[in-house]
Amino acid sequence: MFFMSKSRPFRAEKDIPRLNGKVILVTGGNAGLGKQCVLEFSRHRPAQIWLAARNIDKAQAAADEIKQQVPDAPIKLLELDLTSFESVKEAAKIFSAESDRLDILMLNAGIMATPPGLTKDGYEIQFGTNHMGHALLTKLLLPVLEKTTTSSVNADVRIVLLTSHGHFYAPEGGIQFDTLKTTADSLGAMTRYCQSKLANVLWARQLAKLYPSFTVAAIHPGVVSTNLLARATDAPLIFRIVFGAADTLGLKATVERGARNQLWASVSKDVQSGEYYEPVGVGGLASAYGKDDDLAKKTWDWTENELEEHAA
Repeated sequence: MFFMSKSRPFRAEKDIPRLNGKVILVTGGNAGLGKQCVLEFSRHRPAQIWLAARNIDKAQAAADEIKQQVPDAPIKLLELDLTSFESVKEAAKIFSAESDRLDILMLNAGIMATPPGLTKDGYEIQFGTNHMGHALLTKLLLPVLEKTTTSSVNADVRIVLLTSHGHFYAPEGGIQFDTLKTTADSLGAMTRYCQSKLANVLWARQLAKLYPSFTVAAIHPGVVSTNLLARATDAPLIFRIVFGAADTLGLKATVERGARNQLWASVSKDVQSGEYYEPVGVGGLASAYGKDDDLAKKTWDWTENELEEHAA
């Protein structure tokens, strides 16, 4: 769960190639790992970086801070609330109207161990935010992503999803489909989170099969000092003790180090599409459920059925 001895060497400043002409979209780009990725991408001269966030004022503040380090950072702001399909559709509409390509789609935003609740469209709040909102966004951006794959002989379209080692602790059966449109109180806050993170792993696996022209990766960033845990208000006490101890002992990674795995997955030639990676670039470690192709297809089909009316 922490950074591994088999970790691949990766330094953003030298290992991210020049990104001239590329367009990048990062969800949750206003803080933590997302903000760090926007900063690192900015240093390598892409054409555009879309910083997507629920709070546009916080997005602007993040962009202003990044531009203090990279004055010519080509950042565009995009309001995006993953708990609302209407917001997702509006964001996809705005992006597609202003950009005819998308080279890196980083699905970074997420929540953890929140109290029971539902999204605006009636999904368990963590599953709806971490999985359904991102799935709809990707589905709506598929025309632009597919167009980008044919834009040049060297086109390299990447979709990177942030998941978690926590997917190992999903409930019995992996995905309990009958809970996904309820508050799933009986599962507990962390189990609901782990179920949503398993959905990320499975959905990435199936996406890679159906769209071989993309390179898709689901990544665990490691245990990182971000504000994710601070918002995990329903996390069990033992969870808070363990992670508090990790912080005290210096076992948590800085945001700069924590962003390496998703940055690596965005650019490395060694990424195997559909794989789950632990830091940095260590594959083959998904749980048994995370490697279950039948469950991946079932999760994909369930999601597609739910999204059908919203992606017409």
